[in-house]
Amino acid sequence: MSDLPRRAVTRSAKMATLPLGFAGRAVLGLGRRLGGASAEIVTQEIQQRTAEQIFKVLGELKGGAMKFGQALSIFEAALPPEIAKPYRATLTRLQESAPPLPAATVHRVLAEQLGDGWRDYFKEFDDRPTAAASIGQVHRAIWHDGRQVAVKIQYPGAGQALISDLNQLSRIGRLFAVLLPGMDVKPVLDEIKNRLSEELDYLREAEAQHAFAQAFRDDPDFLIPDVVAANERVLVSEWLTGTPLSKIIESGTKEQRDRAGLLLVRFLFSSPARVGMLHADPHPGNFRITPDGRLGVLDFGAVHRMPDGYSPVVGTLIRIFIQGDMETVVRGLREQGFIRPHIEVDVEALRAFLAPYVEPARVEEFTFSREWLRQRAASVADFRPDNVIRQLNLPPSYVMIHRVHAAGVGVLCQLGATARFRDEAVRWLPGFAEVAR
Repeated sequence: MSDLPRRAVTRSAKMATLPLGFAGRAVLGLGRRLGGASAEIVTQEIQQRTAEQIFKVLGELKGGAMKFGQALSIFEAALPPEIAKPYRATLTRLQESAPPLPAATVHRVLAEQLGDGWRDYFKEFDDRPTAAASIGQVHRAIWHDGRQVAVKIQYPGAGQALISDLNQLSRIGRLFAVLLPGMDVKPVLDEIKNRLSEELDYLREAEAQHAFAQAFRDDPDFLIPDVVAANERVLVSEWLTGTPLSKIIESGTKEQRDRAGLLLVRFLFSSPARVGMLHADPHPGNFRITPDGRLGVLDFGAVHRMPDGYSPVVGTLIRIFIQGDMETVVRGLREQGFIRPHIEVDVEALRAFLAPYVEPARVEEFTFSREWLRQRAASVADFRPDNVIRQLNLPPSYVMIHRVHAAGVGVLCQLGATARFRDEAVRWLPGFAEVAR
């Protein structure tokens, strides 16, 4: 990969600019405060410039750093638009410009993983990739028994780059605390690092994909392509035919978009109970609407293992919030680690902040929209110390669940989906169903 700066010295030097930049801004900030500038204004400026530099550096590095930047959407949501928009544009540009592996390199990886006679496994193999991402690319082929298959191949060197980036980013985790002082950031970064590291293990991904395929086999709502063959850096699975969800977002009918949104929520809510896992990368590229109207799901490299399904705590707290008992809600949030012991929150500000997020589970039918999402983003894109979002913490055990639900909400707003989402919460979220009585 010519654009993946894998050399450790180069990548480390880029990321080393993060703590150095923060130290310089802190010194300049102290000088401004001594010169009479208010502490609040100086702190806000330092936070915004730190955020801008963090996302600029992460956006310039592919491999682990870029994936880490994508995973940190919880921080991006708290950024002013002038910072977040260029960051998202940088990631999009990097993804779209990823050059494919040369055919010779593809053949070498296949020979290493499947043996010198790898061509015997295929009737046909297309050297041109159909999709490329930060750690691998996908080729279309025909298996020796005539089945159409997708062949996922990991970039050589991607593993070393990913692990190196994540280890270094975890060590400088204190910088992210500048953005959200109520959050214990290092455990959050460590949890994301552990989950992203699993994406390198294609055997683990194959195990997860097969489990989903078996659990949803012959399901009227979902289609999961099963695994055909797998090795450490090559994964062969059944080809999934369908309309990309991005096309439904762009030009689908209202009925198609509503149906897709409902199925997405049903899939994310039901899979922990049905499979003991949560698909942890719900972006439009990983979904298709099949010709028979089912939601097809791809890419199980990132999954969150939940052998006991969703904890009843979340559903119970949502139900209690709807019933209006904020004292119990705050106590529950403290017990779960969402509010750290030394943090005091304004209960009414917390109620006002949480109410819009709970609304889709409170009303019989709800419409997600880009405007609704912009309003939610505006409620957190405020660096003033008294903004309640800055007083909240994200416990490590909820990191992936939050990441998945936040990304899912983003897709629902792109779809502009209207549906009875509350019914899915009643059916699949333990602790919530009593609200319907």
